[in-house]
Amino acid sequence: MDISLKKQTVKKRPPEKSIRFPLATHDKLVKLCEKLGLNQVELFIAMVDYFYRTKKDPADINDELLKNALAKNHQTYIRFIRSQEDNLLIPVKESVDKMIVNQREIVRYFNEQVLNANKVQAAQLDAISQALDSKEKLKTKFQYILNYYSKTLMTIAPKDREALLQETRQQVSKL
Repeated sequence: MDISLKKQTVKKRPPEKSIRFPLATHDKLVKLCEKLGLNQVELFIAMVDYFYRTKKDPADINDELLKNALAKNHQTYIRFIRSQEDNLLIPVKESVDKMIVNQREIVRYFNEQVLNANKVQAAQLDAISQALDSKEKLKTKFQYILNYYSKTLMTIAPKDREALLQETRQQVSKL
């Protein structure tokens, strides 16, 4: 019974092979194991899996497949950027340039309108000022006529008063 128990608890191990390599390579393998925290068998299995999945040639130091893949991706990115430039960036830049030109025209037009309005307003202010000046002059003349009439009225004979009144009316109508 003891022997049958041992057979059941012991797992069947896969067949193993051994590889012969130089001691210098073994030293490098030990250093890699320490650095990566794996034992020699685990590291070897991982290396084989890596080269199997990536289809890389471990003898190719320059890794031409990687270079070719990077170059292909780089060309894809360049094509994408150029298409975006043609489809989006250039039309947006042209639209922004047109908008800037339009904004300048609007500002120029607005400035012209403001300047014209200021000129009209200045002319109106001048007219009002002149009107006020002429109104003041008119008041002064009217006061002069009124004063002349009142002074002369006191000193004139009653029969000449009608002539004075007529003359005063004529002077007022000339204003």
